[in-house]
Amino acid sequence: MENAGSGPRDGQFSQGSARPGLAETYVVWALFAAAALLDVITYSRIRPEDLYHTSRGGLAGGLGRALVFLNYPTAIIAIAIVILVADRTRWTWPAILAVALCAVIVVPGVVDQSDLDAKWINVVPALGVLIAFVLTVRAGRDGWGDPRGDWIRIAVAVPLTILALPWIFAQLGFYIPGEIFLAHQQYHGAAVVHLGEHHGLEGLLLVVSALLLSRQLPRMRRPTPLAVYLSLMIAYGLGNMANDAWYEQLVKRGWLDWRIPSVMRPSLTWMWGLVIVTGAAIFFTAFQQRRDHAATHGVNAET
Repeated sequence: MENAGSGPRDGQFSQGSARPGLAETYVVWALFAAAALLDVITYSRIRPEDLYHTSRGGLAGGLGRALVFLNYPTAIIAIAIVILVADRTRWTWPAILAVALCAVIVVPGVVDQSDLDAKWINVVPALGVLIAFVLTVRAGRDGWGDPRGDWIRIAVAVPLTILALPWIFAQLGFYIPGEIFLAHQQYHGAAVVHLGEHHGLEGLLLVVSALLLSRQLPRMRRPTPLAVYLSLMIAYGLGNMANDAWYEQLVKRGWLDWRIPSVMRPSLTWMWGLVIVTGAAIFFTAFQQRRDHAATHGVNAET
């Protein structure tokens, strides 16, 4: 997000190492750990009938739903973290293995929104997430990234978090008070906003995580792969939020019949085309100058 920040600060990159720090990755890991813990608690104490496409209750149901969460969306952000860590420590076979294991989530049936009970195959991407976390810890921390553009990150994250309030409450196992978000009102015999995890909240986690990790792009030797990945991740997260919010707050109110197509799985749809176009726009308008600046001054730092 170089465009909205202050001008280049040459001294920061011409002196010392251009290695990325990893402080933001620990914030991201904490966010996802908190969400997984809430899954365990919420899905353990609430009947499966009041949740979404789960059939197991009690602690087994809670742990199972948390395992699925470690697949989707955690494996998506774990790949981004591995790219960042690998830029700092070079690619090694554990990093490649972590990405390969996390990528198993794209295989049909590994994560199925119509059946969110845990399956044995869910252990595979979860293992990739674990390796990504271990690689993060072994790589250290070494401080925070570049704060330029933080006001844009905040301007994006705050309204999206407000939009996600009913999903945040649902993750906690409660309906948000008041009527502005419909909350516990009925739609075809079921609550408009079901309790438990929503893919809209998963989208918010992806967007916020991408915004946090983007602070490290200026410190990377080769930021382009991560910049492209984060750009698409932001667009993908926004697409999931739009799909969930539109259906719950407009279609279920009876205001509209038309629905925004789902983007959870890659497909040849106009909505996925919009995700790719949006991701490209984010890259070229928000991340490309940051990339060019990092590349130029990273060279200076190493000479």
